[in-house]
Amino acid sequence: MARKVMIVEDESLIAIDLKFMLEDNGYEVVAQASNGETAIELAFLHKPQLILMDIKMPKLDGLKASKIIEQQLGIPVLFISAYSEKELLLYMKQDNILGYVMKPFSEKNVLPVLEVAFHQIDKFNRLNGEILYKQTQLDKRKVIERAKGLLMQAENISEDEAYRKIRNESMQTQQEMVHIAQQIINNLQVNS
Repeated sequence: MARKVMIVEDESLIAIDLKFMLEDNGYEVVAQASNGETAIELAFLHKPQLILMDIKMPKLDGLKASKIIEQQLGIPVLFISAYSEKELLLYMKQDNILGYVMKPFSEKNVLPVLEVAFHQIDKFNRLNGEILYKQTQLDKRKVIERAKGLLMQAENISEDEAYRKIRNESMQTQQEMVHIAQQIINNLQVNS
């Protein structure tokens, strides 16, 4: 699956060269913009995995555009710049900024930076997925614990008995324990 990239560069020759370079190396350029305002619109429309963005542009510069994109979409950005490393460091303190590529550029200095950036994106997505999974499991566990507590109180049974009751009902009806637990909570709250 091709990696989806958006290019934001006001110098059309540089944008075209970059587009061909990326496409020749298996990346999919989903959109191109020549200013920050258009970049924001196209980011919403195309939702690229990564944006290569020039800093100095007309209408809205890359720094301001990347802040808006970070706040509203969370899409990571690699800056394209002719500025020195020292000047760029001032811009690198946003969470969605993964680095920068200096102009003039070639495959030798663009492709490795892109690969590292996509590795970081994959790592973030994997960790984010693990966190969401753990949060979901925790939320399910809370529902089951609440149902156990209500069953223990309503039927004057032990915690183990309440758990077994939920588990047995789950196996008999072939529903997740969390669904059975939610039914128990709903029923016992209505009856109390």
